[in-house]
Amino acid sequence: MAILPSISVSLDLDPQRHTAVLLRTPTISTPFGLHRISVKPQKIFGFKMDSREIEQTRMRLSTNFNSSTLTTKASREPSGLTQELDSKLQAVPESESGCDLFKDMKHRFLSFKKNKYMEHIEHYEKLAQSQAPKFMVIACADSRVCPSAILGFQPGEAFTVRNVANLVPPFESGPSETNAALEFAVNSLEVENVLVIGHSCCGGIRALMSMEEEGDSSSFIRNWVVVGKNAKASTKAVASNLSFDQQCKHCEKESINRSLLNLLTYPWIEERVRKGILSIHGGYYDFVDCTFEKWTLDYEESNLKEANGGISVKDQLFWC
Repeated sequence: MAILPSISVSLDLDPQRHTAVLLRTPTISTPFGLHRISVKPQKIFGFKMDSREIEQTRMRLSTNFNSSTLTTKASREPSGLTQELDSKLQAVPESESGCDLFKDMKHRFLSFKKNKYMEHIEHYEKLAQSQAPKFMVIACADSRVCPSAILGFQPGEAFTVRNVANLVPPFESGPSETNAALEFAVNSLEVENVLVIGHSCCGGIRALMSMEEEGDSSSFIRNWVVVGKNAKASTKAVASNLSFDQQCKHCEKESINRSLLNLLTYPWIEERVRKGILSIHGGYYDFVDCTFEKWTLDYEESNLKEANGGISVKDQLFWC
C-alpha cells in the first residue's frame, strides 16, 4: 500500500523579481527516514505588489495530506488574516453514482449524434438557420409526461413550454413564461396549432383541489395553481359526490378546457382562431393505462360571450 509523504516547504518573497521563491531545501518524511531533496530556487507564482508591502509580508504554505481531509492554510502578516479551507472527500459510492449518471447521459447523447443527427445532417443544418414548427405545445413539468417522448415530436416540430399543471393564465393576469412563449410562437413563428396537454395523477391539480381558500400567500405553487380556480369550482359543482381521486381526475380534464378558454382571452390568438388560421386543441395522457385523448375547440359553437360560458369541442380522438 502506498503511503503519501508529508512535505514541508518554506517560501519567501523576492522584492526584486516580484516572485515567490523556495528558501530552503524541502525535506520528505517517509517511513524509511527523513530525506532531503536538492532543488534550485524557482518561481512558484508571479504577482504585483508594492515593495513596502513585500517587505512586510511573509507567506507560509503548509499542505498536509491524509486519507480524508485536505487542509490548506495561508497567513499574511502583519494583518494576521488566516483562511482555512477544509474539504471533506465525498464518499466513493456517491461520487461513482454521480459519474455513472452523466456517463449514461454521455452515451445517450453520442447515440443521438450518431444515429439521428449525423443520419439527418441536412435537416439539422436547416434547423441551425431557422425553425418553423407547426405546433405550440403547453405541457406539464412532470417528468413522466415528456410530450416529445409520448407523441414523437422531432426537433423543429413543436415549440414547447412546460409548467406546473399545464395551465394557461388569462390575458389579464400579466406576463409569465407561458404567455411569453405563446406570444413568440403565435406572432413570430406563426404556428398553426396550440395543444394543451394534461395528464393523469397530476400533482399540481391535486394541490389545487386540496388547498384551502385561505392559505400561505407566499407559496409559489399556490399562487400559480390558483390560475385553475375556475376548473376547481366547476369540478366541485358537478362532481362533489365522487371520491377525491375521481374529482382530481375530473379537474385534470376540466382545467385543460379552461386553459383553452383562457387562450381566447389573448386578442392575437382569438383573432387567428376566428379567422381559421389557428386551431387550439386539448389532449389528455393517462400514463396509468397509456391512453391518449385529443379534442379540438369548436370556436363557432362555443359559448364565449358569457363569463362562465361552456366550451364546445370537435374532432375527438381516443388512442389506446
